Amino acid sequence: MATPATTPATMRAVQYDACGGGAVGLKHVEVPVPSAKKNEVLLKLQAATINPVDWKIQKGDMRPLLPRRLPFIPVTDVAGVVVDVGPGVKGLTAGDQVVAMLNSFNGGGLAEYAVASANLTVKRPAEVSAAEGAGLPIAAGTALQALRSIGAKFDGTGKPLNVLVTAASGGVGLYAVQLAKLANLHVTATCGARNMDLVKSLGADEVMDYRTPEGASLQSPSGRKYDGVVHCTIGVSWSSFQPLLSDAGRVIDITPNFSAILTSALHRVTFSKKRLVPLLLSPNKADLEFLVGLLKEGKLKTVIDSKFPLSDAGKAWQSSIDGHATGKIAVEIES
Repeated sequence: MATPATTPATMRAVQYDACGGGAVGLKHVEVPVPSAKKNEVLLKLQAATINPVDWKIQKGDMRPLLPRRLPFIPVTDVAGVVVDVGPGVKGLTAGDQVVAMLNSFNGGGLAEYAVASANLTVKRPAEVSAAEGAGLPIAAGTALQALRSIGAKFDGTGKPLNVLVTAASGGVGLYAVQLAKLANLHVTATCGARNMDLVKSLGADEVMDYRTPEGASLQSPSGRKYDGVVHCTIGVSWSSFQPLLSDAGRVIDITPNFSAILTSALHRVTFSKKRLVPLLLSPNKADLEFLVGLLKEGKLKTVIDSKFPLSDAGKAWQSSIDGHATGKIAVEIES
């Protein structure tokens, strides 16, 4: 289909043309508006959220896989309005408000327009703001899949498991606490002192300041063994978790390093009941629709740390690198 006449030929975007450089390496540019191909939709973006993986790709941590080509417009988690649909797209039409996860290889979120796969684009109800919806794809998707890996169920049939969420005031952690409570799990959480009340208000049963000896020990104040850990931080070894786990407890590591992958492989070949499980998000439409539905119903909340206009994308980028955000960092794309 031809791009509608209302869509301009060029758009504002933020990109980097070399790995490294952090926020200083980002450049404001004017580039052609992309077009929707088969099974794709063209979105006029309203909001995007930054995840740590975005600046890790820029840093070069994902090479040679990502970025696939330079210059690169980063960020994958977006919300906006469908302005055009490519051939083969069903169920989405121009004018639909949506949440989408863009292809990691192509990026494109820090821009006025972006192309998304129809398979990872879901309708966004009026009750969910663009920034709230844009917070979901990576962070809430990772939390959901981590909890399912532990055995959490969201249909009322699950067992009453005990879980630990580390770095519970970060992007993934805040969703993990809420989703765990929706699955009727007992939640112990660690975070900084200033965020303890927030984490408790979102449903955590026990909250510990990670800077205290009690918090650093990761032991449940009520003495419970953990059936699962949603591990959202770094610098904690498997040996620290092992004695805290129930007989078949699992640590789901969402930022696995080489050592974690080796430990996981060893657990598999030795048929260990206690296991470290590296998690790489497997994006899918069903999960995204489920999460958007929870937001609509008020059962899940996107905690937004801060919002920046596209013109201040560098400040948003630096805020994510600094690592002190409570919840999500959003970039709002003004018309």
